[in-house]
Amino acid sequence: MTDPDKIVASARRWIGTPYVHQASTCGAGTDCLGLIRGVWCEAFGDEPEPVPAYTPDWSEPQGEERLWAAAMRNLRPVADSAMRPGRVLLFRMRAGAVAKHLGIAAEMGGRPSFIHAYSGHGVIESPLSEPWQRRVVAQFDFP
Repeated sequence: MTDPDKIVASARRWIGTPYVHQASTCGAGTDCLGLIRGVWCEAFGDEPEPVPAYTPDWSEPQGEERLWAAAMRNLRPVADSAMRPGRVLLFRMRAGAVAKHLGIAAEMGGRPSFIHAYSGHGVIESPLSEPWQRRVVAQFDFP
């Protein structure tokens, strides 16, 4: 299993990277999946599978949980609800919508936080506030 502190440190190096849909280049541009891909590459080398082109709505019109399915194939699902640093968090942004946002759990000043690429903001570390916690639908560990 990968060291959670190294995962968080890797993700924090991406802070300030602009938001660019489908990108995954630290400092140049990334989206939320690109951040996870970049951290994966730093920890393990090559990505586990090719990433097909995707739209910002993540197959929402079709109701397909493509992002969740990919996470299930490549990451280790976590059964407990503790949001430990280094875990990949999968978010459903609205009730009834597909899960289409990812972040990496961390801590900031002893409080839960997460690192994510957010449209209009780039890669940031945000408090894992109650509204964000309610949106988490699954957690995963890197292999």
